[in-house]
Amino acid sequence: MTLQKLFLTFFGSGLSPKAPGTAGSLAALIVGILIIKYIGAQTLFLLAVAITIIGIFEINKYEKLTGSHDNQEIVVDEVSGMWISMFIAYEIALSLDNQYGIWIAYLLSFIFFRLFDIWKPSTIGWIDQEVKGGLGVMGDDVLAGISGGFLSAIVLLIIEKII
Repeated sequence: MTLQKLFLTFFGSGLSPKAPGTAGSLAALIVGILIIKYIGAQTLFLLAVAITIIGIFEINKYEKLTGSHDNQEIVVDEVSGMWISMFIAYEIALSLDNQYGIWIAYLLSFIFFRLFDIWKPSTIGWIDQEVKGGLGVMGDDVLAGISGGFLSAIVLLIIEKII
């Protein structure tokens, strides 16, 4: 496997025969938890930014080489979106006085990111349909990650008020 394919498939998680986007998101969740635990949430965010930028260029090269747009095995976009969603939810969870809040934040960020990534409402869907190349592939997932993170944050704040 080439280095480019290893990057675009997030170490092969995108090669899953069923639901490669969900498999990539789950792999991103696990790696993201480890990054937050051992290196820090700010590093996770910076890595999300870095792989978004690198992903745009690598996807452009891959699409030119293969002639296909947004191939299912490419999941680096899910990784970026998932890490953005996790970062936002994690930062809100830290501010709450709930020992389980961080784990709930991880779970919500995964669920809501996948919801926005699959459903593609509004601008997310427009980017997915209208923006070509790596920017389109990465852009809809970045926006889904932001949306998923903010919805996770809102739900965390509601849970905090109720409990």
